[in-house]
Amino acid sequence: MGLDIPGATGSRPDAAPLDESGAEDLLRGICFKTGPPRTVGVELEWLIHDREHPHLPVGQERLDSAVEAVRALPLSAALTFEPGGQLELSSQPAGSLMECVETTAADLAAVRASLGAAGLAPVGLGVDPWQSPRRRLREPRYDAMEAALDRAGPAGRAMMCTSASVQVCLDAGEEEPGPLGYGRRWQLAHLLGAVLVAAFANSPFQRGRRTGWRSTRQSLWADLDPGRTLAPGSGRAPREAWAAHVLDTSVLCIRCEDGPWDVPEGLTFREWIRTGSPRPPVQADLDYHLTTLFPPVRPRGHLELRMIDAQSGPDGWLVPLAVATALFDDPEAAETVYRTVKPLAETAGAPAAPRNPLWTAAAREGLADPELRAAATVCFGAALLALERMGASQTVRDTVAAFTDRYVARGRCPADDLPDPDALTDLGLLTDRGLLTGTAPAAAPGAAAGPPERTAGPHEGLLPGRPTFPPHPGKAASA
Repeated sequence: MGLDIPGATGSRPDAAPLDESGAEDLLRGICFKTGPPRTVGVELEWLIHDREHPHLPVGQERLDSAVEAVRALPLSAALTFEPGGQLELSSQPAGSLMECVETTAADLAAVRASLGAAGLAPVGLGVDPWQSPRRRLREPRYDAMEAALDRAGPAGRAMMCTSASVQVCLDAGEEEPGPLGYGRRWQLAHLLGAVLVAAFANSPFQRGRRTGWRSTRQSLWADLDPGRTLAPGSGRAPREAWAAHVLDTSVLCIRCEDGPWDVPEGLTFREWIRTGSPRPPVQADLDYHLTTLFPPVRPRGHLELRMIDAQSGPDGWLVPLAVATALFDDPEAAETVYRTVKPLAETAGAPAAPRNPLWTAAAREGLADPELRAAATVCFGAALLALERMGASQTVRDTVAAFTDRYVARGRCPADDLPDPDALTDLGLLTDRGLLTGTAPAAAPGAAAGPPERTAGPHEGLLPGRPTFPPHPGKAASA
C-alpha cells in the first residue's frame, strides 16, 4: 500500500496555516513533475508464510525475529512492513529498467535467504488465500485508518492486512503533448490499467474459498471508501482534476501529539481549511492527506501504478515492471498502445476507475473477457518489441515472452493456474518455480492446461551466468 508517513503530526504551533489557494498551488506543483521519462521504480509487497504449513498464521514472536533479521540486511531498497505483516520493498529510482531489475533482484535474493533461514517465505498473491485480517501493527495511523475504513465495511481491514501488490513507478512525462506527454500518459494509465488488472490478476481466493473474482484484491479496493480510492473525475486537465480531487476527499484523520488521532466523518480537506477546526491545517497535514488517498494511479511527481496483484514465483514480479515500463516509456509502443486502449473508454463509461464496467470486468473475468484479451494481446506484443529497443536483457525478454505465451495468448491470467487453497500444500509452487526455470503450478479444477514451459537455456535467474544475486550494498531509500 505504500503507507508512508511524511512530516510530523502537523500540530507545531509555529507552522503557518494553509489557505485554499495555497493548497491548490502546492498540489498543482507537486503532482506532475514533467520532463523526458528517465527513471523507473518498483514497490513489491509480499505475504509472509511458513514454508511447511502455509495455511497456518505465523506467530508474532517468530515474525518479529524474522523482521529483525531482514531489517539488518544491507538492502538498496527501502524496507517497510504493512499492518498485517506484509513485507514491502520500495526500490530507489533507477536510471533504466535493467538497473531497477538488477538491484531489486539482488535485494529479493537477500530477503528470501534471510526469511528462508527462519522457515518462512515471501508469497506473491494479491490476497492471502487462507488468513482472515489480523492487524499486527499497533500505531496511531493504523488505528485511525481501521476506524475510518470500517465505516464502509470489511474491505478496509482485508486490504490493510491481507493484500499485496506490484506497484510500478514511472516519470510523469513531458510537458508537451504527444506519446510521452504527461496528459497522454495520465489518460493511458487509466485505460491500460484495466488491461494490467486483467492480465496479472492473481487473487481468486479469500479465507479458503473462491470469491468469483480473478482479482479479489481489486474488488476490495473498489469496495473501500469511494472518495479515497477513485480516480479523479474527467473533464478537467490532470493538474486541476487532481488538486480538486485531493481537496474534496474526506480527511482520514487529524493527527495530534498525544492520545488517539481524531477520525472525523465527512470532513473534506477543503472544509478543514475553511473552518480551521479542530485546528488549522498546515502543509504537513496536506502531505499526510496525500498518503491516505489510494486511487489506481497516484501522481506523486511521478505516476504510481497501483492496480497490479502481487505475482508468484521468483521472477513473476519483473513481468509487470518490464511491460509497464516498455509501454509507457518507448514512444512507438506508447502510441500503439494508446490507439489500442482508447476504445476501451466506451466500455468504461462515465464512472471513474475502478468503479466502472471496464475495471469490474477486468477484476472479475481477467483475460477471459474478449475485449480485454484482444487489447492485452496487442499490448504485450508491443512490449516485447519495445523491450528489445530499450536494451532489456534476453532473460527479461524471455520471461515476458513466457508469460505472454502461457497466459495472454490463451486468454488466461495467473489466477487461472492456482489450485484451491486446501490443495496448495507445497508452497514451492508459488515461491520457487519461475516462468523460465520451473514447472507451472497445478491448474485449478476445470481449467485448461497452460502452454509448455520455456526453458532457461544457458542462463538461470534474471541475468545470464548469474543463478543467484548476492546481497547488494547500499543505504535503503524510498523510491
